[in-house]
Amino acid sequence: MATPNGTLVHPGYFLLVGIPGLGPNIHFWLAFPLCFMYALATLGNLAIVLIIRVERRLHEPMYLFLAMLSTTDLVLSSVTMPKMASLFLMGIQKIEFNACLAQMFLIHALSAMESAVLLAMAFDRFVAICHPLHHASVLTGPVVAKIGLAALTRGFVFFFPLPFILKRLSYCRTRTVTHSFCLHQDIMKLSCTDTTVNVVYGLFIILSVMGVDSLFIGFSYILILRAVLELSSRGAALKAFNTCISHLCAVLVFYVPLIGLSVVHRLGGPTSLLHVVMANVYLLLPPVVNPIVYGAKTKEIRSRVIHMFSGGDSLTIKKDWSIFCKDSSALSDPSKPLRAQHWSQASSFTMVVPTGNESSATYFILIGLPGLEEAQFWLAFPLCSLYLIAVLGNLMIIYIVRTEQSLHEPMYIFLCMLSGLDILISTSSMPKMLAIFWFNSTTIQFDACLVQMFAIHSLSGMESTVLLAMAFDRYVAICHPLRHATVLTLPRVAKIGMAAVVRGAALMAPLPVFIKQLPFCQSNVLSHSYCLHQDVMKLACADIHVSVIYGLIVIISAIGLDSLLISFSYLLILKTVLGLTREAQAKAFGTCVSHVCAVFIFYVPFIGLSMVHRFSKQGDSLLPVVMANIYLLVPPVLNPIVYGVKTKQIRQRILRLFHVTAHTTDSY
Repeated sequence: MATPNGTLVHPGYFLLVGIPGLGPNIHFWLAFPLCFMYALATLGNLAIVLIIRVERRLHEPMYLFLAMLSTTDLVLSSVTMPKMASLFLMGIQKIEFNACLAQMFLIHALSAMESAVLLAMAFDRFVAICHPLHHASVLTGPVVAKIGLAALTRGFVFFFPLPFILKRLSYCRTRTVTHSFCLHQDIMKLSCTDTTVNVVYGLFIILSVMGVDSLFIGFSYILILRAVLELSSRGAALKAFNTCISHLCAVLVFYVPLIGLSVVHRLGGPTSLLHVVMANVYLLLPPVVNPIVYGAKTKEIRSRVIHMFSGGDSLTIKKDWSIFCKDSSALSDPSKPLRAQHWSQASSFTMVVPTGNESSATYFILIGLPGLEEAQFWLAFPLCSLYLIAVLGNLMIIYIVRTEQSLHEPMYIFLCMLSGLDILISTSSMPKMLAIFWFNSTTIQFDACLVQMFAIHSLSGMESTVLLAMAFDRYVAICHPLRHATVLTLPRVAKIGMAAVVRGAALMAPLPVFIKQLPFCQSNVLSHSYCLHQDVMKLACADIHVSVIYGLIVIISAIGLDSLLISFSYLLILKTVLGLTREAQAKAFGTCVSHVCAVFIFYVPFIGLSMVHRFSKQGDSLLPVVMANIYLLVPPVLNPIVYGVKTKQIRQRILRLFHVTAHTTDSY
């Protein structure tokens, strides 16, 4: 691109890179969580705005500012995410020059508005806690509206010059923008003329807008903390500070990525993968996290969301149940006089009398973590992280095995089956658990409970069968290596996978049928975060010997038999390996390490859960729940990590995906 004297050179378009170093195949797969995040951000922020609009009790300054924050997040995500999705899904890199400047202006202006709204929310908390008697007179409806208008005006005024000072530059370098969207600091680096004005003005508005806002927010919380510490009652101090938690989360979610991005851009050298990741986190995280935090921590919003999904009657149920759950010992001793009223409330929720004295449950109540109701909201964040790690890790295993020709072998095909089952088993339980922990959505319909129960048990049976097939694969590969290719052909591997599915479904299909025939006239409170057969059948008020005996038969004939055959196969493997040279022994055992880890990861929690259910005291209700959660959460998370670290081909492919040199794997 030549630059004639006295003329400005503007390219017709820029090229958005996305995430540098990752090919189109990886971009394609990343588009799915990106679209999911956009849908979550859009629905969450729309729900917040609509709930505040229709709920008269929420027409207060704090919630009006929250509506402004959600609106800003909604517009900000709509400015960036659709273009990113088209870039990742369809590889459309081009963005017109003027469209790029418009997107850049909106991103920076909306970020400044969000910063101003966060400052206004900090001022609201300061007045409410430090000067509660003046709160209603200081933050009136008109004042709140003026603050919102001032935030809007300030954002537009400060960032309005940016497109014009970029237009005065000539662009004779590459057209490639190293992000998934247009940022001021990224575009000006493409200019071949002096950018001092852009640098100075950009630094000025960052310091005078985000810098000043963050200082005032910090100062307001110093005053709030001083006022809270002067309160005589510890309960009053906790109650006052609890009103600030959601806002503090929103501040940290906004400013920490912003500061990190600014530091990386100024001190991180040339634009790299770190710059792009920080920029994406800065723009994508707040619109997704803010509605979750405020929806879960704000009682009125949470109640309204539950009302939208469950109907009006469930609000009364959840209110009574939240009182009942404060003392989990009522579950094991309903005769305690101080808890008798709560027990009668919980026991009477689902009493629908069809005939005679028998009753049938229309829904169950999932207890979550008994005794830890107040901590469940925060526990949901690591739980959600584990779920995302499990899904992304297992998807990556499936993708690598599918695209890498050298991995089209029985061991890795069985690994794909294991990863697919781990995704399904975690998805069958995790979303409902997150709904319990974040939104107190504890009810589950009777039929939905039976479906979840069948899915969990049948998928566990299938996973046990796949682990047995992997043990057989290792046995043939080590004890009869010359026959391995003829015994475990690809059609036979496919048949084994089909047999695993049929076996798991067939063995577990009678379980919901047996449960369906039982009458339920006792409490409908389940002691886990999801439905298990042994948990549901205990609530029946009829003879459950058939369910107990069949459940025991299934356990022995499926899990028990599989574990015995796996142990027997490893005894034969050990016998064969001991006859080899030391170097050959190490190599043979190395091919079994990942599978042995997967076996222990699956069977140890399962055996522990079975033992706890049969031998723990009735009053010890937390231990079985923790064991049940470990049983369902740990294998889907650890299996892809173990196989990714211990399998050379998978490890090398992962390193290539992130453009790490392959020689680093030699140290393993």
